[in-house]
Amino acid sequence: MRLSGTHERRALIRTVRYSAVSEVADFDVAYRLAGHRRELRVQEAFSLKMRCGSQSLRDTELIQIVDAALADVTRRSGEWLVCRQGCTQCCVGAFSINQLDALRLRSGLAELAVRDPERAARVRARARDSVVRLAQDFPGDPATGLLEEGEGAAQRFAEFANDEPCPVLDPETGSCDLYEARPMTCRVFGPPVRSEDGLGVCELCFQGASEEEIAACEMIPDPDDLESALLEQLEQSSGARGNTIVAFALGCEPRN
Repeated sequence: MRLSGTHERRALIRTVRYSAVSEVADFDVAYRLAGHRRELRVQEAFSLKMRCGSQSLRDTELIQIVDAALADVTRRSGEWLVCRQGCTQCCVGAFSINQLDALRLRSGLAELAVRDPERAARVRARARDSVVRLAQDFPGDPATGLLEEGEGAAQRFAEFANDEPCPVLDPETGSCDLYEARPMTCRVFGPPVRSEDGLGVCELCFQGASEEEIAACEMIPDPDDLESALLEQLEQSSGARGNTIVAFALGCEPRN
């Protein structure tokens, strides 16, 4: 199954979800510094600290599992896998992320605000601009950024923001400004990944490969579904539930 556009990509993304909270080497230090930056509100930094600190070891474990799977499939795929910096086809068109993705992105932005405040400010500005553009037609609650659920919701989302670039994408360099904190959907898109519709692969990759050759390079990012356990822990500890998109995760004011 070749994923040739935003609609086809979303069909895979909706089913195949692998996500984690950000890996943070020393979140206490990052939190104390970030709390003093105008770019990041103190209350937001505190919320991130409380939700990230106790799970950091498991988060790191999941990231390592997924990254190891990607390294393995990259080795097996060779020249068939053409993903590279500057190729931004999969960075255009909004896609849903869960609360683990959202938290991970926000903590990544907090870290970036410490290292490079101007770059972080540009990311936040792009996210806020995107929220303004998308709010009117947002298929959910624009006040919270949560996508609607239920019958018809998938179809409404499939028709939404197909040409909207990800606010984390630097339009000048074509690179991801929060690459280390990117959603797991972004980490696994490109290689062959299985969904309910079969084995999906980016249309730009595996040109000339047979179905058997593609299948031999299948990526299984999270075989024990550690993401689900982490998501459940987050929901129980914070009450954060529901899916959103990158722009609203980064461009909305934090709510208590």
